[in-house]
Amino acid sequence: MDTSTTKTSAENKIAFHETIVIGAGVSGICAAIKLREAKVDFIVLEKAREVGGVWRENIYPDCACDVPSALYSYSFAPNPNWSRVFASQDEIKAYTQDTVKRFSINEYIHFNCTLNKCEWQEADKCWQLETSAGVYRARFVIMACGPMHIPLIPHIKGIETFPGTSFHSATWDADYDLSGKRVAVIGSGGSAIQFLPAIQRKVKEITLFQRTPPWVLPKVDTKISDRWRTIFTRLPFTQKLFRKILFFQFEFLNHNLKNKWFSQRLETAAVKHIARGVKDETLREKLKPDYSLGCKRILLSNNWYKALGKDNVEVVPGITEIQGNKLIASDGSSCEVDVIIYGTGFEVSDPPIGKLIYGRNGRSLSKQWAGSPSAYLGTMAENCPNLFLTLGPNLYTYTSAFVIIEAQVKYILSAITKARKKKIATISVDGDTSAKLNKDLQNALQGTVWNSGCASYFIDKTGRNSVNWPWTTMKMQRRLRRIKLADFQIEKHQ
Repeated sequence: MDTSTTKTSAENKIAFHETIVIGAGVSGICAAIKLREAKVDFIVLEKAREVGGVWRENIYPDCACDVPSALYSYSFAPNPNWSRVFASQDEIKAYTQDTVKRFSINEYIHFNCTLNKCEWQEADKCWQLETSAGVYRARFVIMACGPMHIPLIPHIKGIETFPGTSFHSATWDADYDLSGKRVAVIGSGGSAIQFLPAIQRKVKEITLFQRTPPWVLPKVDTKISDRWRTIFTRLPFTQKLFRKILFFQFEFLNHNLKNKWFSQRLETAAVKHIARGVKDETLREKLKPDYSLGCKRILLSNNWYKALGKDNVEVVPGITEIQGNKLIASDGSSCEVDVIIYGTGFEVSDPPIGKLIYGRNGRSLSKQWAGSPSAYLGTMAENCPNLFLTLGPNLYTYTSAFVIIEAQVKYILSAITKARKKKIATISVDGDTSAKLNKDLQNALQGTVWNSGCASYFIDKTGRNSVNWPWTTMKMQRRLRRIKLADFQIEKHQ
């Protein structure tokens, strides 16, 4: 089989490529750039009409990153012109678009192409992809969809009875005018702490339904001066140095968050942050978490607590029922609202992409995972030869997603290039090797703050941590430097 060129079967109109990438977000763009550099035949299938991924989809007010922009970018495509330490949604989206142009990969992207099914063809040793734009086949598939893909709407009794407007923060209704409205915000996670302060002034009132309060630290965010942008442009090594410093700051956090003395110091700083923003003692108590800092995602904001202390904002426990316009909290209190905004995150513990992948055993990856995703080094799942995941299970750590993605893409490229050189037909996860790694990983997570007992998306419905990487990012990078074929089941071309 010639895999170096694009072929189309005249008989059944199936386009063949050596590699197909699903998604043109941060992961897909990185994969495309590196595949092009390696002269691999590939295309990217993107469901939308433009690139950007999560930064295209999330357009809620004041949407921004919580990782400094010098680190939240590709190491091979620095941007000396970031306007702030923490970039906004529109600036990151523009960066992804500029990167696509800079590396000339737009011609490889097929837009408005939604994946419906990806099924392994054992006889031909390839994947068949059924999409809204036709059928494709590929030796290798890179699922560059990421975990922040499908918004999570909670199951609430009576949710269908609400007559007003409702939407998730990830599908923000920009045409809906919130002025003078009574608003219910469900959830107090990473999106809510950004959009709630942004809409607080224009709405009549906000009722925040909060199951458990997050730990929130100050966000050290400032504008980057023209002088510094000039320095970064003329002396690129200065921005590289700044990036290195940021990387090791996050590594310090990763390493020391396991130590109680360190988390307690951060908790003290977070409690002082509450006190500075909220004067009411009763409200302060509502906003103080009763779990260790780090058990859930640590959030950054300078205006969250100030907004919650305003007269038109009320904080109540989690929602239990909806009766028409009336929303009822777990303490029995209720309120009537005009609009509901869900800040409830994404389907992380049951990735929707798993429902579309049918591997060697004929079962969907979702059924194989059974609510507890696992993959070898977060990149390759059992019974799915030649298929790679980006930002897969147990790869979350305190660093930039770009850092993790670059490490994974390097690993994936080493697999593809070795397969080409050694005439390998399939690379499959060895069950024993994968089980040993995941056992070591779960053992390392025991006793850490991430497994300390709070209600968190880190813990899946089986009680297993399927999100966190328990070691340093540098250890992850070392493990992902190149593929070790001895750890896999290999089939050669006949």
